Amino acid sequence: MTDGGDGASGAPGDAGGPVRHVPVLLHEVVAALRPAAGDLIIDGTFGAGGYSSALLEAGAEVIAIDRDPQAIAIGRELQARHAGRLHLHQGTFSELDAIAREAGFPSVDGVVLDVGVSSMQLDEAGRGFSFRQDGPLDMRMAQSGLSAADVVNGADHATLTRIFGILGEERHASRLARAVAEARKTRVISTTLQLANIIEGAIGRRSGDRIHPATRAFQGLRIFVNGELHQLADALFSAERVLKPGGRLAVVSFHSLEDRIVKRFFQDRAGQASTSRHLPQGGQAVPTFAREQRGSVTAGEAELAANPRARSAKLRSGIRTEAPPRAADPALFKLPNLSTDQVTSRA
Repeated sequence: MTDGGDGASGAPGDAGGPVRHVPVLLHEVVAALRPAAGDLIIDGTFGAGGYSSALLEAGAEVIAIDRDPQAIAIGRELQARHAGRLHLHQGTFSELDAIAREAGFPSVDGVVLDVGVSSMQLDEAGRGFSFRQDGPLDMRMAQSGLSAADVVNGADHATLTRIFGILGEERHASRLARAVAEARKTRVISTTLQLANIIEGAIGRRSGDRIHPATRAFQGLRIFVNGELHQLADALFSAERVLKPGGRLAVVSFHSLEDRIVKRFFQDRAGQASTSRHLPQGGQAVPTFAREQRGSVTAGEAELAANPRARSAKLRSGIRTEAPPRAADPALFKLPNLSTDQVTSRA
């Protein structure tokens, strides 16, 4: 997923539009992590620094990670205000344990992940995440690699259908893929509004529709371009490796694809439904996490009124046991087999 963080939703209906950068479920996240003076906590999705600020105010030391160089640059001011206690690192949260070790910290007291695209990224037209303002069809969180324009102009019908249908959860996926393939025959699709208009023309829009018809397709493209589901899966395994016994993991997700991964991880690691292929036949895994609260935590009425993007947010958390970390087994999550290798270069 995104290493964007700071309370932005990847859920349908949240494709853009100006909004102040409000960290979602802030009080609930802080309560789950229980930061104290001297604690070392990884904020794997720094974004605009909302969670990191709260953790620093509580006296903790923070390793802040974000794949977006713009987020790291913005964080320099916060770093200056908390000299020696905020360590900024550009990178992916899937490698958070390696980043911590390289920074000289072999284990930590807490990890927080706020997955989904950040409100900063949504609100900047030039980043190409939103169709509510026209901009280049980009969507790259790290500002490098394959762009969304490369995908819509270079992926075949079958691949586009799977991106829209599986990652975007779009029921008209095949129809949209055909419309995109037809449109690009006459003109390269290079902007957000261009693509949004193609999608709207293909499936229409009824008055009273809560979300724009392009919302789910944009979600699918963003997840594909940034490898978000595999990044999230790897980040959970990384957190398991780096947390010390008694350390706490808090994960905020925004749509069913993300939440399903987080839920399955905690179910498996808390010993509720261990399905790892690395276990011997009939073997019983020792839980690597304990749960203080079953299920997920969602936003209350006051937060929903102040920050509509919180409506789809879910917080799940756990406490690291003394058991050694298990082998990383991506098969646990049954992730879709979609790769950027399936996209032909437009060059």
